[in-house]
Amino acid sequence: MPVLGLTGYALEVPDLEVGAGFYTDAGLTAERTADQVILRCRASAQPVVVLAQSAGPMRLHHVRLRAEALDEIKDLVPRHGGTVVAPPEGFESEGLWVRDPHGVLFNLIDCAALSEVVAEPPFSINAPGRIVRVRQSAMLPVSSYQPVQPRRLGHVAMFTPDVMASVNFVCQALGMGLADRAQDIVAFCCATRNSDHHVLAFAKSPGTGLHHASFQVADPDEVGRAGHALAEKTGKGHWGFGRHTIGSNFFNYIQDPWGSWLEYYSDMDFIDDHALWQPTNYGMEDAMANWGPPVPSDFVHNYQAKTTA
Repeated sequence: MPVLGLTGYALEVPDLEVGAGFYTDAGLTAERTADQVILRCRASAQPVVVLAQSAGPMRLHHVRLRAEALDEIKDLVPRHGGTVVAPPEGFESEGLWVRDPHGVLFNLIDCAALSEVVAEPPFSINAPGRIVRVRQSAMLPVSSYQPVQPRRLGHVAMFTPDVMASVNFVCQALGMGLADRAQDIVAFCCATRNSDHHVLAFAKSPGTGLHHASFQVADPDEVGRAGHALAEKTGKGHWGFGRHTIGSNFFNYIQDPWGSWLEYYSDMDFIDDHALWQPTNYGMEDAMANWGPPVPSDFVHNYQAKTTA
């Protein structure tokens, strides 16, 4: 199982201050270098987002994956339509750099597992015939809550002109697994052991680019609270609160300054062994949400398509 999980992604952006402001408003911590902004989740030393200065519009630079057997991947990549490339200027040379058949850049690194996220109190719900919270209010006064800080990066969703070709590449060359899909319009891929339902997702578009990055928070309350707080600050697109069919996660999406999206999520399906998981090909009625508000008109518009190969 060469790919073990997702560690981060990098964007080229036209304004580092705007980018840093958005992500710090989203609850990440920022460190500024001469020409980059490094962003981290709460209490983590591992960068999850890198913003690099660009002279043009925002574009996805690369996605970083934790993997093993890099020599094996290096041999498999060209057999499945990809290319092994030199490390790009301005970024670390660590690990293996490859492009998929559509030109999307991945950096695979053989490194220790990220530190485990600290377990938090369970989300208690009083349900019919199942009372788990007695003589205790579930909600504190609004003023009692601090701004939500994401615990970790969960997944990255990318635009691609051929969803199943992208899936085949990450499965056959990088050793990932198909979790589920909705026809050839959207698909979700996981690591083959002890993985969230998806760590990469692909959505059909005329070009490549970032659709959204998704960050885990503690529970559905934080999904709602964080999403509405960030939406008020940005004043841009907002889709949520809702719940997906595929992956089962609660979601709240907020549009970033460049037209892509940031998602807060909780309660994702978990695949401990992909060999024991049966992928489903869902109808398009389940591609977006099981329930939630109307989908914004530009939710699946690829603002980066004209700037990508």
